[in-house]
Amino acid sequence: MNFWQNMWAPIGRMFGSQKTGQQLTGPGGYAEASATPVTADTALQLSAVWACVRIISQTIASLPLEVFARSAKGRSVDESHWFAMLMAFKPNRYQTRYEFIEYQVANLVLHGNCYAKLTRAGGKIRSMMPMAAQQVEVQLLADGSVVYLYTFDGGAEVLAADSVWHVRMNGDWLVGRSPLEFGRNIFGIAQAAESTVNKIYRNGAKRSGVLSMDKILTAAQREELRAAYQGQFDQIVSGEDRRVIVLEGGMKFEPVSMTPEDIELLASRKFQIDEICRWFGVPAILVNQNEGSTTLGSSTAEIIQAFYKLNLRPYLEAIEASMQVHLLGQDESRRYEVAFDFEALLRASFKERIEMWDKAIKGGIMTPNEARGQEWMPELAGGDKLFIQGAMVPIDTVGVPTNGN
Repeated sequence: MNFWQNMWAPIGRMFGSQKTGQQLTGPGGYAEASATPVTADTALQLSAVWACVRIISQTIASLPLEVFARSAKGRSVDESHWFAMLMAFKPNRYQTRYEFIEYQVANLVLHGNCYAKLTRAGGKIRSMMPMAAQQVEVQLLADGSVVYLYTFDGGAEVLAADSVWHVRMNGDWLVGRSPLEFGRNIFGIAQAAESTVNKIYRNGAKRSGVLSMDKILTAAQREELRAAYQGQFDQIVSGEDRRVIVLEGGMKFEPVSMTPEDIELLASRKFQIDEICRWFGVPAILVNQNEGSTTLGSSTAEIIQAFYKLNLRPYLEAIEASMQVHLLGQDESRRYEVAFDFEALLRASFKERIEMWDKAIKGGIMTPNEARGQEWMPELAGGDKLFIQGAMVPIDTVGVPTNGN
């Protein structure tokens, strides 16, 4: 066993393997099961979860993804680069660039990980096939190498680290921490509340209960009473019948279920929206939770700015860094840079942009054609020169004649 094997062997025995989507129990996890089983499919049936995943994944997928060539003069977009061409059309035979990024980010939001199987030809990546995060197990071998076990319908496949693009979030070093795993109690409570509401409306908002009498019945009387009233009560409880039941002989109906008001169901559901948004880092106001207030700003622009800085930017940085290191490689990373263009997301109003371009042109920072290009306007002749206002002069020269004037 060589030096690296000796070093990594204890770590390999310590961690073994980690799988995205596994249930957390024991030390470091929850000792008790959630109110209802939590999976990606069940969680996405909650409107708040769906809205949070949608707003993050679709927003990032809508941003342009550019490859920049670095030079001594700065950087410029290189549309002929192999990775730019791959992402400009179809990263795989099934998805467009938008669909691929949206799916990967949705996995990243829900599970803290996203994976794609890489197919290479001529030393370049020619296809990136996404793999569901909950179907991938990451294994650390004794020699320090990492392999990926991908299970699917009909079999399993072991992939080397250089055949998988893996992005992880939320602080773990081998696999990312999953919000669905760590927040499963919160999601389970929300799912249980939804199920309760569904049952209430499915039963016609009727409460369950028992029939009580002040005397003891014989076995024959119990059967007769059950036969007389069971069918009517079944119909009423199921909401299929609106008839009124007449109770005889001092018989009383006593409800045994709590009312929605008793369990504060409405307030609980509103609170769960805030809890879910907190787990995903999305301002509740962005998922149409209009009650309450936000400390992120008073205007839509301020809230979007804060949402970008505190939520979207970490996702963008993680994806860009992973693409830079694992897809381009060390040599190309020196000459090229992959980055999302988030200017469209933070784009100011037309009035603000015109004022900004006016100051940039008059200050000699941008040429008129560069400013026009930002507004998707054609270039004009003579617009490639830098201009600067010349009215500013030293104060001690004001009023002093020059050249006899």
